[in-house]
Amino acid sequence: MHHQSLAELDDAVLAGRSSDGDVRAFEVLIRRHTPLLRAYARRTLGSTDELDDVVQETFITAWDRLDSLEDLARVKSWLMRILSRKCLDRIRARRVHDDVTELEVAAPADDAPDRVAEARSREDAVERALAELPEAQRRCWIMKEVLEYRYDEIAAELDLPPSTVRGLLSRARKNMIRLMEGWR
Repeated sequence: MHHQSLAELDDAVLAGRSSDGDVRAFEVLIRRHTPLLRAYARRTLGSTDELDDVVQETFITAWDRLDSLEDLARVKSWLMRILSRKCLDRIRARRVHDDVTELEVAAPADDAPDRVAEARSREDAVERALAELPEAQRRCWIMKEVLEYRYDEIAAELDLPPSTVRGLLSRARKNMIRLMEGWR
């Protein structure tokens, strides 16, 4: 009889076992989803020493709250939601120290489109284009396009007036279009 290894089980089964206290099942979920969570955190926070911290905190929170996960098959999006909250908390804490003028930062560098065009995959190209955006534009773009927040939710999360969010988003879109133009 073939004993199925934990790594072959799907998220729902692993999440079920984890909520029964099976640490090994949870470790498989951690290994499976860490790359995605790290990529998202890097995209949201920029490459900082906070990456590993937020990913680790996400899994600790998830472990504590496994009982509250209603649809076990949706582990991935649940983890992403926990992570995005933690990333936004960090951004908010940072913004207290930032000068608001950082919101009006100029467009990306002139050679940025060339760098984006060199990317191998579309994912890569989007990563590179996002990296060129000023932080405030990048946050708004990710919340709108990746997390599918509404304008008012973004405004509330980032503690900005909706008009500012709209301005940042429209600049972010123009920049993304310009940056992605050369990518085929």
